[in-house]
Amino acid sequence: MNFLPPFALMVLCATLAAPLMADEQTPELTGCAAKRQGIINQIELAKSRGNADQQAGLETALNEVTTHCTDASLRKERETKVLDAKHEVSRRQADLEKAMKKGDPERINKRKDKLAASRKELQEAVDELDK
Repeated sequence: MNFLPPFALMVLCATLAAPLMADEQTPELTGCAAKRQGIINQIELAKSRGNADQQAGLETALNEVTTHCTDASLRKERETKVLDAKHEVSRRQADLEKAMKKGDPERINKRKDKLAASRKELQEAVDELDK
C-alpha cells in the first residue's frame, strides 16, 4: 500500500532539506570576526532601545577590537582563561577535601557548591575556546 506518491515524497524531502542546506551555506564566524559581529549586534540593540551611552561604549569597544584583535591573541587569551579556571577547580577540590576531613557538613556543602560553580566556569571557558 503506497501512502504517498513518489513525487509528493520527493517534494516533502526537498522542503525538509532546504533549511539544512541553508545552514551549511553560511559559515559560522569564529575568533575576532565573531567578536566584532557580537559587538555590532549589541550596538544595533542599543540603537533600537535608544541607549546612546551604551551605544557609544560599544562603538569604542568595536574600534578597539577592529584595531587590536588578532585570532592568535584572542586564542591565547582564551587559553589563559581555561588554564586559570583549571587552577581554580583544583583549588576548590583541595578545599572540599579539607572540609571532608574535618567532617563539617555545612562547610562541605559550601565547598561542593563552590566547586560546582568553578567547574561550570571551566566548561564555559572551554566552550569559548572554539568560538
